[in-house]
Amino acid sequence: MHSKFVTALSLCAGLLFSASSQAAVEPLDHVAAIVDNDVVMASQVNDRMASVRQQLAQNGAEAPADSELRSQVLDRLILESIQLQMGERAGMQIDDESLNQTMQQIAARNGATLEQFRAALERDGISFQQAREQIRREMIINRVRQRRVRDNIQVSDQEVRNFLNSEVGKYQTSADFRLAMIVLPLAENASQAEVEKVGRAATDIYNQLQQGADFNTLAASRSAGDTALEGGELGWRKAAQLPGPFASAVNALEIGGITQPMRSPAGIHILKLLDRRGGEGQMIEEFHVRHILIKPSEIRTDGEAAQLAQRIYERIQNGESFATLAKSYSEDPGSALNGGDLDWVTPDAMTPEFGEMITSTPLNTLTQPFQSQFGWHILEVLGTRDVDMTDEMREQQAANLIRSRKYEEELQTWLLQIRDEAYVEIKNG
Repeated sequence: MHSKFVTALSLCAGLLFSASSQAAVEPLDHVAAIVDNDVVMASQVNDRMASVRQQLAQNGAEAPADSELRSQVLDRLILESIQLQMGERAGMQIDDESLNQTMQQIAARNGATLEQFRAALERDGISFQQAREQIRREMIINRVRQRRVRDNIQVSDQEVRNFLNSEVGKYQTSADFRLAMIVLPLAENASQAEVEKVGRAATDIYNQLQQGADFNTLAASRSAGDTALEGGELGWRKAAQLPGPFASAVNALEIGGITQPMRSPAGIHILKLLDRRGGEGQMIEEFHVRHILIKPSEIRTDGEAAQLAQRIYERIQNGESFATLAKSYSEDPGSALNGGDLDWVTPDAMTPEFGEMITSTPLNTLTQPFQSQFGWHILEVLGTRDVDMTDEMREQQAANLIRSRKYEEELQTWLLQIRDEAYVEIKNG
């Protein structure tokens, strides 16, 4: 288990500190580089080099020569120091709650609890506290890059249109299908008797699936595909990556559906659609919502805000107008003048507590007062509708792809710039 966690942590937080036993062989520490108002110590360089070697070994790759690796690692640590100092000057801090959430997310992505994660790191000789601090450093660096690079990237409507009209854009924004496959091998020049025999076997499998047989089990027992023992799972595929007839058949499926047996030069195939993302028909459920917001303030405690919200709730229950009370009491300036009406919204566009309350509240039902980061809310869902957001989502996807490409380009330029502008003195010895 432990090597999996080391990989996960190194992906999230850059390269890990090496095991304490490796650091212990360094008899004396000294300054490797002066970077503005900070220093990079030789022990940091050695620890990071050990971590790089460990990561390369796990990936089956050969580490470069010591001199080349040391130069690369020192450059990386110098850049990190410059960015951390920029974050410190800007007053950027990572609170313990955010750091704990990140640590839990890393553990969860590997199917483990935080305690299991801690134990796995310690088995590798890696201090959990050191790992936390390295992740804190990486989170600060990411915030610096966000503020100095990503937030300054602009994507125009014309750029989005040009991208969507390009062949690359059409491919990138087309639907993705997560598929599983059962394949029965059949040579292209097979005899008629062999074609009929394999065809009957494929029809038998298809009929079993139609009657509720488990696809994974049949794939493991009958398929000749490379992923048969994994239930025939193929992962995500673009429609353009599939043969024409396969793409058409898969596109017509509902999630969980299976295709009729289909012939290819390699054999006869049955495909199952496990999931779909992107493409046409991206339907989003919207909710027509109104609410009243009561905020705590310097002259109103949180408890007093909750009591006022409860009194307003009781007045609405007793027949008073929601809209009139919203205009009189709600402290949401965007909706109060409209009687608390937020118009049509999606739950994921709201705070988590508000979004969860939207989806769990029946139509035309008034909620008890509940709390979010903004204060105390009383909410009513007036209607729901499904909206085709295909064009909007495709445009957003295109904008995100363009922004990511620009970010990678501008990040490298910015890193070179801040390296050139910083005072850096490399120490020998």
